[in-house]
Amino acid sequence: MENTTDSQNTEEKDQEVIAKLKKAHNLLKQEIGKVIVGQERVIDEVLISIFSRGHCLLVGVPGLAKTKLISTLAQALSLSFMRIQFTPDLMPSDITGTEVIQEDKLTGQRQFKFLQGPIFANVVLADEINRTPPKTQAALLEAMQEHQVTAGGKKHTLPQPFFVLATQNPIEQEGTYPLPEAQLDRFMFNTLVDYPTEEEELQIMKLTTTDVDTDISQVVSKEDIVQLQKIVRRVPIGDHQIQYAMSFARMTRVTTPEAPDFIKNWLSWGAGPRASQYLIIGAKARAILHGRNYVSTEDIRAVAHPVLRHRIITNYTASAEGITPDKVIDKLIEIIPDKAAEDGRLSEVLKS
Repeated sequence: MENTTDSQNTEEKDQEVIAKLKKAHNLLKQEIGKVIVGQERVIDEVLISIFSRGHCLLVGVPGLAKTKLISTLAQALSLSFMRIQFTPDLMPSDITGTEVIQEDKLTGQRQFKFLQGPIFANVVLADEINRTPPKTQAALLEAMQEHQVTAGGKKHTLPQPFFVLATQNPIEQEGTYPLPEAQLDRFMFNTLVDYPTEEEELQIMKLTTTDVDTDISQVVSKEDIVQLQKIVRRVPIGDHQIQYAMSFARMTRVTTPEAPDFIKNWLSWGAGPRASQYLIIGAKARAILHGRNYVSTEDIRAVAHPVLRHRIITNYTASAEGITPDKVIDKLIEIIPDKAAEDGRLSEVLKS
């Protein structure tokens, strides 16, 4: 009886927090809208990754306010923010920190002391992450996966919550070091930042060409974010939604029976199980941001593109035909029916 009561109390508290987050979500958009015009999809995807304990890679040409968006979001979430400008001469210790010898003025003894690098912040902006060699890129791997840094044989825990929000320029590729697939897989989302509409660009010109200082209010505290991250994991999801999410990842694998012909013709490699995990977790976070304590297949479809676009690799045939990962995902959304996922009979429906 006590367990039932405790469960009910927990559920009621979760509902209160979810309602609070929906309100905070609207306030966050208002605060960010003071500085950033448009880009609602980008803002939502970054917020979903944050509340899912994930990292996000923002891909877009220079001048689209990617850096400004991330710093503004950090202010609204009352999080510490550090920016690392990735360059070819950047060393791993420039990111993680280094040990130095310090002398105690009282005793005269010398000892090693670890000086923390810019990675020790809640929100870390890895600006133009593909401009630094693989050795330096790899310095982020342990931090992104384990939320810790090892230096001199000692582990140093990173502050919580912790997120890496990286940017990448898709146009200028001279002198760059493309991220290996293993590191790309560490990013929950690959978010495309597109050009503004004509109306949005007009507002941007009015906003950025005047001498006006904008104050950003703190909407959500660190403690709220940590609590919400825990609630995301507790959002219930049915077996048919899990099957639906799994279908996206499984059908991209060219060697599986579920893979349709266009996948075999256009892809070299498909998505792994981590894609299914992020589809489910991202869908849970999206549901909460919309004030719901349950996951729908629409939530899964909404996060399919940012989760999958950097986890499927197109081949030469696809490139020759102008087929991008996003077009492959669009086709998957068209052919994966909800009813088949609910019944767990996806392969049978596709064969028929």
